[in-house]
Amino acid sequence: RLFCGVDCVANAEMDGKIVDGWFREKTVLWPGQALSLEVTEVLYQGKSAFQDVLVFRSVSHGVVLVLDGVIQVTERDEFAYQEMITHLAMFAHERPERVLVVGGGDGGVLREVLRHECVKEAYLCEIDEDVVTVSKKFLPGLAASYSDPRVSVKIMDGAKFMDEHAAYFDVIITDSSDPVGPADVLFRPPYFEKMNNALRDGGVICSQGECIWLHLDLIRPMMTACRNIFPHVAYAFTTIPTYPSGQIGFVLCAKSSTTRFEAPLRSPSAT
Repeated sequence: RLFCGVDCVANAEMDGKIVDGWFREKTVLWPGQALSLEVTEVLYQGKSAFQDVLVFRSVSHGVVLVLDGVIQVTERDEFAYQEMITHLAMFAHERPERVLVVGGGDGGVLREVLRHECVKEAYLCEIDEDVVTVSKKFLPGLAASYSDPRVSVKIMDGAKFMDEHAAYFDVIITDSSDPVGPADVLFRPPYFEKMNNALRDGGVICSQGECIWLHLDLIRPMMTACRNIFPHVAYAFTTIPTYPSGQIGFVLCAKSSTTRFEAPLRSPSAT
């Protein structure tokens, strides 16, 4: 459902997300703190089959995508996340030809994957079609990647898709929201086992790994589980202003014990 102008802002305020022209991100995942952005226009507000979806234009960060009250993307700083979650894994592989992105319906990770000319097949598996639809409309700088002929979009459960593609992918990137709602299963050991089974020899994965300042209780067991599945596991992080505590982490796993994420096998081009 699409609202615009005053009616849309009023509806968002009734939901407790925008008050007096400010969006406030407040959730149980980071108790005692909140992030606020000043809103100039609400572009979209609706409820998909899986989650609340909100898109607004902000004073300082451009267009912002919010799912279940949590900021996913802002035009100003999205690159800090998209580039890191993508290229840490992609450059750890000698020649990634088949790549799967699970989640990431905004298209940002897919955009970065496609910068690698060696990629022949890029699949995006997003369970919530509404995220893809609103991103194409309001975030064209990210969603332009959908027009690339190498791309196949699957609106379905990523775990099921991997079950159907055993030993197929060189790189799998899980660009998930936080471990509540539909994304909860993406942080559990069975999901990492499915990723391992879907990789070809020499394959690598990268998954959104939460914030070390806030979520050590989630990160520690996730890392332990990964070490029981993969021969080489690492953790990385980047800074990004509009994510909780200004930081987000990545869980990196390799099917080969000789893979070293700190020693990339290829180098980025000048562009």
